[in-house]
Amino acid sequence: MNSKIGFVCSCCGEFHEELPMSYGSTAPYYWHGIDHEERNEDSELTSDQCVIKGEYFFIRGCIEIPVYEEDAPFIWDVWVSLSEENFLRTCEFWEEEGREAKLEPMFGWLSTSLPCYPETLNLRTMVHTREVGTRPYIELELSEHPLAIEQAEGIRMARIQDIAELICRMNNGEREHNGKQATD
Repeated sequence: MNSKIGFVCSCCGEFHEELPMSYGSTAPYYWHGIDHEERNEDSELTSDQCVIKGEYFFIRGCIEIPVYEEDAPFIWDVWVSLSEENFLRTCEFWEEEGREAKLEPMFGWLSTSLPCYPETLNLRTMVHTREVGTRPYIELELSEHPLAIEQAEGIRMARIQDIAELICRMNNGEREHNGKQATD
């Protein structure tokens, strides 16, 4: 199956010309748990960075999953926590050309709860800085978690269709009872 061939969605029954090849979240999971009153001057959310209460630091990056017989990967756009030191260092080089050669990979905890998997919060990651204008590459620590296995081994287009249909059901109010939310 090619992403450009399209599919009839089992959720909505409509024909979609292409399979979505990426999904993302607009904020770290923990951002949604903070009352608006608690979001003070020490909390900030931008499209790529987040600070909560001046204590917790996150950046947005991409988990890329190889797709069999496709040139482009399937991408989960996710948030990862960093130590304050690594976050500040990342900010220091944010707009600097050649930053990818200056910043070593950094440890982080996955801070996005992805649908279609057992809980993904707090999976161990390494954050690899890329050129200015490209979100970091998020490498999951190899483990028995299905998401880590998919990143290491790849997936087929049928799996991407399954993900698209599950997210469609979740967005149409048929949320699973495991507490996960569809991606933003």
